[in-house]
Amino acid sequence: MAGRLSGVASRIMGGNGVAARSAASALRSRSGMGFPLGKHIVPDKPLPADHDLLWDNGTPFPEPCIDRIAPTVGKYEALAWLCGGLSFFASLGLLAVWNDKASKIPYAPKVYPYDNLRVELGGEP
Repeated sequence: MAGRLSGVASRIMGGNGVAARSAASALRSRSGMGFPLGKHIVPDKPLPADHDLLWDNGTPFPEPCIDRIAPTVGKYEALAWLCGGLSFFASLGLLAVWNDKASKIPYAPKVYPYDNLRVELGGEP
């Protein structure tokens, strides 16, 4: 499809079709990179019963499709980790609210000269 469109564009622009042929060949071979998952191997014998549990993408080391870590964590242990994490962030938020100095003094304290106007405001000289 893209080769035909580039051929039409080449004819409209007045080209001789070289650009269309090169674009069509480049798009056909995926820019020289090949297919994303390697070559498709057609099985010539019956597949094993658990063949669908392996992700074989053509690399030398196929990966299992099912995560093998998940069965080691029980639901109550996962609940404990979740509650522990949420309580940590809740306590961090409460600590931030408790230690909020900007809400206690919403203005910048003024600094006056002469020992903060101690004598001028009625203090001892």
